[in-house]
Order: sequence, then structure tokens, then C-alpha cells
Amino acid sequence: MRRRKFITILAGAAAWPVAAHVQQLEHVAKLGILMPYAEDDSEVQHRLTIFRNQLRDLGWVEGQNLQIEERWSADDMGRIRQQATQLISLKPDVILVAGRRAAPVLGEQTRTIPIVFVGISDPVTSGLVKSLARPGGNLTGLAQLEFSLVGKLVEALKEIAPAVTHVALISNPDNPATELYRSSFETAAVSLDLEPVIFAVHQPADIKQAIESVAHKPNAGVVFPPDLTILIHRKLAIAAVAKHRLPAVYTARAYAADGGLISYGVEVLDLYRRAALYVDRILRGEKPSNLPVELPTRLELVINLKTAKELGMAVPPTLLVRADEVIE
Repeated sequence: MRRRKFITILAGAAAWPVAAHVQQLEHVAKLGILMPYAEDDSEVQHRLTIFRNQLRDLGWVEGQNLQIEERWSADDMGRIRQQATQLISLKPDVILVAGRRAAPVLGEQTRTIPIVFVGISDPVTSGLVKSLARPGGNLTGLAQLEFSLVGKLVEALKEIAPAVTHVALISNPDNPATELYRSSFETAAVSLDLEPVIFAVHQPADIKQAIESVAHKPNAGVVFPPDLTILIHRKLAIAAVAKHRLPAVYTARAYAADGGLISYGVEVLDLYRRAALYVDRILRGEKPSNLPVELPTRLELVINLKTAKELGMAVPPTLLVRADEVIE
């Protein structure tokens, strides 16, 4: 091969990635985000920061080749429907959505725009996808914990508070997964000789009233399953539990970080990190129907020793050894 021709080939090969990169930047991808939380919730903002950082590491830079449209609805189904409609009207290339209440709203309004969900407990039984391996439609994403894990919360409560004889499950029945949590909760309670009781809540006042009702029972404790309403009003719930000196178990680190006794559940930040990988794959041409719904790979146990001391509780060494994080 002649030297000049060889140099020309090398020059073209070296220039190709740059040209491709420039070409990629000519198309600005549009990402919609629907969050059924309050916009000033620092925990949820942290989750989105993890998501954005992962996208940036994958080459998607906001203001360059990516445009992001966010919508925050808080715990308001009317606003969720309204903002879902707004996002769809913008014709984004993909939409990220959190929670079991918001995802179906988007799914009902569009069958073509790809949707990546985060934190859905029952994507198959709820009809969002045909199967975990082959979603089949325009939705896919990251599932939440299995329902049997709610039983593990009851076990953790009994382990950290052996004197407990009554246990309450507090959640919002607007969450369609509540009925499935109920079965796992009641089975675990009965197996541990605990008297189970379930409280339905919709507003902050309901949460306070439910906790006050639990406090009237002897040797009572509380389990909070994954629930949008409780997460939004977690500081109120934690304060009410502390006021009545009740042991309580939650499902996300945010609760323990805000003063809750113990949390055991999916490492939520990992879900948002992995959601960015799905958004990236869809933006690069893959179809959500071919992307399997992924199950959680990381569970974390977080214990707040400061809260335990305030309650006069001695955390069993066996539980401390298993903890992924101990807050002192």
C-alpha cells in the first residue's frame, strides 16, 4: 500500500469518531420526567441527581445533546394526569416516571412514546407489561421489592422489639399494591403470633390518627410498606411514631436518615442509576418492548442507633452485624 493512501485511511478513521459525535449533537434528544413527589423533597432530588450523573457519564449532556422536561405533581392524582398529558404533548423521545400510581396514567395516554418506570411493585399483575422478560409494549424499567419482603419487615420489627404483640401496617389504599402487601403482612404477623391491624391513610391527618390508634394498643409496633403518601410525609410519620415511642420499620434509607428506627428495602439510588442505562439504550434506538424489566439487585438494612437509644431499645448484635449502615 502506498504511504499517502495509508495516511489518508488513518486520517479518515481518526476523524470518524469526531464526525459521529458532532452528528450526534445535531439531534437533541428530549427526555420527559414525571415525579409524583413535591419538588422540594431533597431525597427525591438526590435520586434524580444520581440519574442525571449516570446519563452524563453515558454521554448525554443537558444543554448539548439532551433536553429535559420535568413535572412534579406531589401526591395528587389530578395533577399527575394533567402533567402526564403535558409531557406527552411535548413528544419526548422517552419518559422517566416513578411510582405505581403515575406509570399507569402515562401508559393509558400513550402507546408509542417509550416509558421507563422506577419502583413498580407489580408490573405484570397490574398489566403494565406482559412479562418481565418480554414487556411487549412501550413500558419497561426497574421493579420495586417483591411483596414477600413486607413479611421481612415484620420479622425485623419483632427482632428489634421482641416485646411487640400487635403490629400495624399503615399505607394509602390508592396504591394498587396495598392489597398485595396486606397478604404478606398478615401471613408474617400470624406466623410470629402478632395481632395484625391495617390502617388506610390518604392525608397527613390520617397518618397521625392511625399512629395514635396504634399507640393505644399494648406492645405495639408499626410497619410502613413502600408508599408515596408516607414517603412524602415521612417526617410527620417519624415524629408521630417517636412521640408515642413506638418501634417502626420502613422500606427506604430516607426514613432512617430522617430519624426512623430501621429501614430494610431496595437501594433506591441504584434503581435510578440503572434507569439511566435504560433511557440511554432507548435513546440509542432500542425498543422498550425488548428490554426486560429488571428486579432489584441490592437490598440495604439501615439502623438508626440514636433513635434506638431514645426509645430505650438495645439493638441485637445479630441485627447490627447484618446492617449495611448504622447511623449514630
